[in-house]
Amino acid sequence: MGRGKVELKRIENQTSRQVTFSKRRTGLLKKAFELSILCDAEVALLIFSPSGKAYQFASHDIDRTILRYKNEVGLSKSTNDQGFRATEVRRFEIEDMTRTIDELEARDKHFAGEDISTLGMKELKQLERQLRIGVERIRSKKHKILHEENIHLQKQVRLHELREGEGSSTILDSDASFELISKG
Repeated sequence: MGRGKVELKRIENQTSRQVTFSKRRTGLLKKAFELSILCDAEVALLIFSPSGKAYQFASHDIDRTILRYKNEVGLSKSTNDQGFRATEVRRFEIEDMTRTIDELEARDKHFAGEDISTLGMKELKQLERQLRIGVERIRSKKHKILHEENIHLQKQVRLHELREGEGSSTILDSDASFELISKG
């Protein structure tokens, strides 16, 4: 059963308005997070409640995203300021990439069994699950390759047996003709 249409107007009841704000804020933050993960988008979301409390989500450094936005829409004041802001954006991008590289290197070490003493139980279980899935994929791929190789070798054996069988019948045929010639 679907939901009915909601009339978009200010909710007069303070309690209902606060509950609606809280639920919709949570939903909007969740959608921003999903968009950043699913589409690899750079997302920044700022929400100010009616009481003035700030809520935010940023998939990357929020200052960098805001600077990037300002550069995109031309909110930078001067060309000198634009150069500075562009440099700042690049610096934030480099810092973000450096963090990503560090995280990936640490992850590689964890997969190799190194530096796992820093991991908590949740991370260890996740690592174990990832390793188990990886081993299963490797075994599956290995099994497939061995199966294909086995089929190929069986074909070669059959072909060799057929050729050997043809060779022996040729020898038998030549022996039979030799007998016929010598008897005649």
